[in-house]
Amino acid sequence: MIYTSASIGRTFVVRFENNDDFIKELENLVKKEKIKTGFFVFLGGMKKGSVVCGPKKPVIPPEPNWVSFKDAWEVFGTGSVFEGDSGPQIHIHTSAGKGVKTLTGCLRKNAEVFITVEAFVMELKGIKAKKEIDEKTGINMLKFM
Repeated sequence: MIYTSASIGRTFVVRFENNDDFIKELENLVKKEKIKTGFFVFLGGMKKGSVVCGPKKPVIPPEPNWVSFKDAWEVFGTGSVFEGDSGPQIHIHTSAGKGVKTLTGCLRKNAEVFITVEAFVMELKGIKAKKEIDEKTGINMLKFM
């Protein structure tokens, strides 16, 4: 285990609206407010989304197991923001459910809001960290500097 400490800076309370592209709008907020390091929690509904629900097989590098949902599901989740070589890197994990069906994984594309999603975005201060590709795993990993 490797760790460091940080302090909470600014906090943003955000309402995403019907048909918003959740990932794109979150990226826009992070860039506009110049958030280099932070975390967030969210809850609400999404019309559709695509989630990586684990690897297809437990090998390195992993091959993503993509699962999509549509027709409006309830969602909640959390994520992180860290600086990367090409700007802020957002990592989102969500659980989505409809009826008795549930998915949990890494939300990566097609995240269209249904009615609303509420989010609380907290900036972290006093931390020197970034995301970069790990040569061994091929995954965008957190690195403390």
